[in-house]
Amino acid sequence: MATVSGCTLGAVSCYSRSRVEVLNRQSGVAAVRPRRSVAVRAEAAPINPEVRKNEEKVVDSVLVADLSKPLTAYCRCWRSGTFPLCDGSHVKHNKATGDNVGPLLLKKQKE
Repeated sequence: MATVSGCTLGAVSCYSRSRVEVLNRQSGVAAVRPRRSVAVRAEAAPINPEVRKNEEKVVDSVLVADLSKPLTAYCRCWRSGTFPLCDGSHVKHNKATGDNVGPLLLKKQKE
């Protein structure tokens, strides 16, 4: 009998470090169960304690030659519902905490 991840084919299931594999008894093919996703949320406290606090909102822009869109905003407050893309959630965070965090803007460089 062949083995997959240290388990013999024909076994109902076996466990590996990175995922659970369920083995099909008839075909001997391993089917991988989808992994569960975990949402990460930051606490309601400022996340920018000292960087450029004299500015109303800290936003950095980077010019990139190879982008499909003219402008892409990436979240830096960890509250976006579309993470890693920014959805404007930093505005509510900034009002609640007095913080000044803003997105990272990737701008398409004009040729």
